[in-house]
Amino acid sequence: MTRTPPTDEWGIDSSWLDALDEEHQVDPATIDRLREVIGTPPADLEDRAPIVARPGDALEVDEGEVTLEDGSTRHVDGELPEDFPLGYHWLQAPGGPRRRLVVSPGRCWLPDGRAWGWAVQLYATRSRAGWGIGDLADLRAVREMAAGQGAGFVLINPLHAVAPTPQQEASPYLPATRRFRNPVYLRVEEVPGADAVDVGSDAGRALGEGGLIDRDAIWARKREALRRVFDATGRDDPAFPEWWWYQGQKLQDWATWCALADVHGPDWHAWPEELRDPRSEAVGSFVAGHERDVAFHAWLQWALQLQLERATEGMTVIQDLPIGVAGGGADAWTWQDVLAQGATVGAPPDAFNSQGQDWGSPPLVPWQLRAADYEPFVESIRATMAGAGGLRIDHVMGLFRLWWVPSGGSAADGAYVRYPAEDLLDIVALESHRAQAVVVGEDLGTVEDGVREAMAEHGILSYRLLWFEEDPPAEWPQTAMAAISTHDLPTVAGLWTGSDVEEQREHGTGTDEELERGRRSLLEKLPGVRRNAKPETAVKRAHELLAQAPSLLLSATLDDAVGERRRPNMPGTTDRPNWSLPLPVPVEDLPGHPLLTTVARTLAAGVGRS
Repeated sequence: MTRTPPTDEWGIDSSWLDALDEEHQVDPATIDRLREVIGTPPADLEDRAPIVARPGDALEVDEGEVTLEDGSTRHVDGELPEDFPLGYHWLQAPGGPRRRLVVSPGRCWLPDGRAWGWAVQLYATRSRAGWGIGDLADLRAVREMAAGQGAGFVLINPLHAVAPTPQQEASPYLPATRRFRNPVYLRVEEVPGADAVDVGSDAGRALGEGGLIDRDAIWARKREALRRVFDATGRDDPAFPEWWWYQGQKLQDWATWCALADVHGPDWHAWPEELRDPRSEAVGSFVAGHERDVAFHAWLQWALQLQLERATEGMTVIQDLPIGVAGGGADAWTWQDVLAQGATVGAPPDAFNSQGQDWGSPPLVPWQLRAADYEPFVESIRATMAGAGGLRIDHVMGLFRLWWVPSGGSAADGAYVRYPAEDLLDIVALESHRAQAVVVGEDLGTVEDGVREAMAEHGILSYRLLWFEEDPPAEWPQTAMAAISTHDLPTVAGLWTGSDVEEQREHGTGTDEELERGRRSLLEKLPGVRRNAKPETAVKRAHELLAQAPSLLLSATLDDAVGERRRPNMPGTTDRPNWSLPLPVPVEDLPGHPLLTTVARTLAAGVGRS
């Protein structure tokens, strides 16, 4: 029988169940601290919070006038008609406050047929023409290769922007914003106006000669070249100011934060006090004195939009949504009243990490998110899936509950805080419907009862891994994306050769017994391969098994397809160059790589059998 932990009026669970279904009590001091961080919702919140409904649903009000998105109005009596338009509207009940009315289809858009595709760490996908890091021109090349092989999608790491300052954040999962993209992914020679300026291509290409991806050096070189292009030609194309105007306040806030970060550093908490409020007079004065700098950062986003459109043309590109943002970043500055001050998100202790995890991002306060009409969530979802046809939600369980870690405490000293999951899932479904974008939820690790059922009800695909599943791929669900590994787990070649365990041992991520036991358990997922077989044989076998899955989407990593032995990221390490390991095969050579070609044919045949 499933036990539901008690939840208080702040949304805090007083206990939690681990992966072995053992119950743990939360320290009362943790609960008290989190209550302080969350604060007390206003007494009238339920009367003015958004209403999220579907056509045909009963409403919380007896009657009212609805102002639709197109400006027209409709009268409602107690329930929404079946033909009521989807979207974000405003409801005015007699004598009550004006409330946002979100009308959702309740289910995400899904493609008609099955497909296979490549999972790509874009920064690692370097080309000889690039400047030391995979960029959007390289994504275009991968997309063209994939299309020629019969693939139906490409899954990429988060492309969200970090602070534009000299020390670049390496992790794609700790961005400064979830609404704008990272200009380090620009192909400099292809930005508008680049042909009128000597951008220093030879020096840029020389950055690819190193064994690691040096983001600091790459960004310094790219930024200098991009600024010269902007200063010379940035105002020449009338399409840019028109696009900028259409983006509205959100882009103005982003570009302003970037210009402020250039002067005062990447953490808004350390700025002069008068600049910490985005709407302050001091910020307005700063913008007036730095118009060209603000315009430059807006122009970078325009250039990114143009290159992304070209890179994704004609194929679904599933973009990754991180669980949160950097606490000192732009989104945290803009929405500082909605994000918690004094806590970060993470995970409780489990079989993979006895100390728990702290991911460093401040969580959204559930009642503050409702009071903000869910706008921070809406904008993040919409911006991430925009124009590419797909979204992968990292740690999708965070739509239901998140593990909050009070500042100054260890990850083990946290507690789960509940979120309005039904509303958030319906918003995802509405955005998916509008963008015609497939949605995948990363439901790995400890998944409480009801999560996968709710995902299925809303048309969100589960994420099933060969390394994690007890059942063989042939028995996996159809409503899923099937894969072998993720960026945080061993590659097939790394597992097979033992090099991944050796690297874990080098970095002290577990005892010898724990590491060997973990390796043996994963090797059991590859039956029928001789122990003395070459790693390429193990890679082929893994993908033969994957091809048996009936899942809607089959995903293979480029890392596995070229026999890479190092995983992109090893959780729990600080002295390893995580997120900075290039693929050993240049983009230009990928189409002719024999192992990659075999993997592509194997998955194409698997999809073709359906």
